[in-house]
Amino acid sequence: MTSKFITGLAVAALFATGACSQDKPVDKMDLKDAKQKTSYAIGMDIGSNFKRQEIDIDAKALAAGIADSLTGKTQLTEAEGKQAITDFRTSMMAKMEAKQKADTEKNAGAGDAFLAANAKKEGVKTTASGLQYKVVKPGDGKGASPKATDTVKVHYHGTLIDGSVFDSSVERGEPISFPLNGVIAGWTEGLQLMKVGDKFQFTIPGKLAYGPSSPSPKIGPNSTLIFDVELLSIEK
Repeated sequence: MTSKFITGLAVAALFATGACSQDKPVDKMDLKDAKQKTSYAIGMDIGSNFKRQEIDIDAKALAAGIADSLTGKTQLTEAEGKQAITDFRTSMMAKMEAKQKADTEKNAGAGDAFLAANAKKEGVKTTASGLQYKVVKPGDGKGASPKATDTVKVHYHGTLIDGSVFDSSVERGEPISFPLNGVIAGWTEGLQLMKVGDKFQFTIPGKLAYGPSSPSPKIGPNSTLIFDVELLSIEK
């Protein structure tokens, strides 16, 4: 929670002429000119951010704070205002941390159960690290295997254990190249088991994927990930 965020709250109030509490919509405005439309659009954008982040504010009090500041007659002292913002920030951070902890534990448990069941399926092998892999389609057996220091070119399709897609070069129609030692541990280990032309499915525990830190809102903390990967080439 930063000063820019708090400034965003103030901007919302500035454009919320006649604003009231969230459960009662503002009377419809007649947006006649560009200034009013721009102001309203900014309010829409900020309001959408509040809703998406589930930030609980009182729009009427927010508007009153702006109006009172403009007249120089605020109901809180500067110190009281700063303390209220600090308390709000602390509360929001605590809620975020609690949610992440709960999501981490939930995803870890679901991932462990999925991995245990998957390990029993035909063709699935589990390495010492806990990585699971299955040969979907072997190449001709003559291709080379990459080293961790190599750059590889692959096609991949990534899903969560519920089947939802979070990333896919296949869907984009464009393979990707990257240094093998610059990706998640499950990929670094797994692709070294492949030869050029092979297509494997990797089931990667959270500890070998992104752990508690998610790179995308589509991937929860400690999520087990499934990748169908085709090794196209080892780049020179």
